[in-house]
Amino acid sequence: MTGLTARQLQWWDTRRLFAPHVAPRRTERGGYTERRYTPVDLLELIVLAELRRQGLTVGQLRRLLDTLRERFGIRLFEAIGSNGPLTLLTDGRDVYGRTQAGALFNLLRDPVQPLLVIEADGRLRELTAKSARSRRKTKRKKSV
Repeated sequence: MTGLTARQLQWWDTRRLFAPHVAPRRTERGGYTERRYTPVDLLELIVLAELRRQGLTVGQLRRLLDTLRERFGIRLFEAIGSNGPLTLLTDGRDVYGRTQAGALFNLLRDPVQPLLVIEADGRLRELTAKSARSRRKTKRKKSV
């Protein structure tokens, strides 16, 4: 569903980037149970996977999640819809947050200082789980 491999999810979990809702635990035979994610977790993973495919590093993803939590007091899923306190936008290199009042912040470089926007040139697109999934499907169809 997310396009991430089990190994990537495991790596993200061990690096504390994104933990499953129900963590794996050791079985009697020495293996591990599967990781379990909530529907909200899946939405967030879809967006994080798309940002990773666009070239953002794991460090940048961590910075984004930390900034949303510490600076704005929200989780990623609250910002990937139009009704949240913050709307996420991307130009493919950076991630921006627009407040309901219209202030725009670069969430990866300086999330405290609002940007002065003279003219919107159309390069920013809203970042949602739906748009991330549809872009992935379009890429998949082209490669077939």
